Amino acid sequence: MRVETLAHEIDIDGWRAAARRLRVAAVAPEHARFRVAGSGQGGLLDQIEETPVEAAAAPAFAVPKAFLDLAGEVILHRSADRFDLMYRLLWRLKDEPNLMRITTDRDVADALERAKNVSRASHKMKAFVRFRRIEDQAGEAWVAWFEPAHRVLEKTAGFFVRRFTTMRWSILTPDGSAMWDGESLAFGPPATRDMAPDGDAVEDYWKTYYASTFNPARLKTKTMQGEMPKRYWKNLPEASLIPELTALSAVRTTTMVEAAPTPVNARLARAVAPDARVSGSVDDVVAATLPELDRAIQGCRRCPLWRDATQGVCGEGPRQAKLMVVGEQPGDQEDLAGKPFVGPAGQVFNAALEDAGIDRADVYVTNAVKHFKHEPRGKRRLHKTPNAGEVTACRWWLDQERRLVKPKVILALGGTAGLGVLGRKPAVTRERGQPIALEDGATGLITVHPSYLLRLPDEAGRVRERAAFVEDLKAVRRLL
Repeated sequence: MRVETLAHEIDIDGWRAAARRLRVAAVAPEHARFRVAGSGQGGLLDQIEETPVEAAAAPAFAVPKAFLDLAGEVILHRSADRFDLMYRLLWRLKDEPNLMRITTDRDVADALERAKNVSRASHKMKAFVRFRRIEDQAGEAWVAWFEPAHRVLEKTAGFFVRRFTTMRWSILTPDGSAMWDGESLAFGPPATRDMAPDGDAVEDYWKTYYASTFNPARLKTKTMQGEMPKRYWKNLPEASLIPELTALSAVRTTTMVEAAPTPVNARLARAVAPDARVSGSVDDVVAATLPELDRAIQGCRRCPLWRDATQGVCGEGPRQAKLMVVGEQPGDQEDLAGKPFVGPAGQVFNAALEDAGIDRADVYVTNAVKHFKHEPRGKRRLHKTPNAGEVTACRWWLDQERRLVKPKVILALGGTAGLGVLGRKPAVTRERGQPIALEDGATGLITVHPSYLLRLPDEAGRVRERAAFVEDLKAVRRLL
């Protein structure tokens, strides 16, 4: 028995050199074996002769490109006999030059099936790798743990380089690791699950988005598991939602079907509250509580913004808050989380509230427009300012929030929020900080939106304007 030892599990160059030596030396497939160094492969018969085979004097030979391409794929398969299978095909090509065209041949069909499995594993890797954010000495980086069905890390890594060129990332697998530093791709040793982070803040937004796009009427469990095999679920953050979404799908579908003949406005009214009053359209629901209002906003069709948003974003805060703060609209992160002021502008706002001596937990925060208006720019969603018609349409919901909360002071952040609160577009610079008597008895004030502070180009300007913003908040606190 002739035994050829390869350097590693996907040593295609080593296998090609060894297979050529064996065939030139006329070693038949039944007398040849391949094993990987350090793998512990091989049986007693494989130990009979391990000396390298000396190539006999014989003319060089050529093989079809289709065979070489197929061998490169099959060797990534996890089957232990993959090298032997490909050598058997190589041996047969000597007498059957058209063998690779006979797809019904047992060996050819076997090799094609294994190559198909490898290709599928590469596709699944592209679909199911989930990066998690970390911080290291160089700043932000992203790490993913993945367990591919076959050894496709090196085959697939180029896809992630092209897709995430500007990110520093690492993909860790039991077979090896891939690292991209923004300039070059490197491969390293195998890793273990505990070397990757368990989660990050982004996952909550991703789960919200995943749940919001789940359509119970289209659920086909077998098809879903065919596209998303259970073997990958343990490393997918959204997989934790699947059992509950699947379990509730039948109930949700039945409800949808039973409700179909009912007029839309009446159906939404029942979903909000049994005693909710409905005017002439689906969007005229009058809610009795803030949770009912939140549910009604999810069905809002008063303007087209709902079509491209993940969800409607209702306000958040205590029912009897003395202070209501009104922003412009949800941003990208608010749209995914379903909560107002959780993105970068929200962080600036929270810090300014603290400096002004106002507890965010005592404030009801909302927006003049309840859906995220944006335009796609590559993989990003860029904010677009709502127009007057969209703000006016959404005043139906803002007015209900004002009616339910009954705040003593309403602070509008920016011109769009001022339009929603006052019914007119204010001159923010001229009117900021000046108390305005509102029809419902509350006192209104205008100031800039926190996102304005983020857009200022120079540090001195940001410091100056932030101090003015905090002073506006202190003026609000004195009115409470």
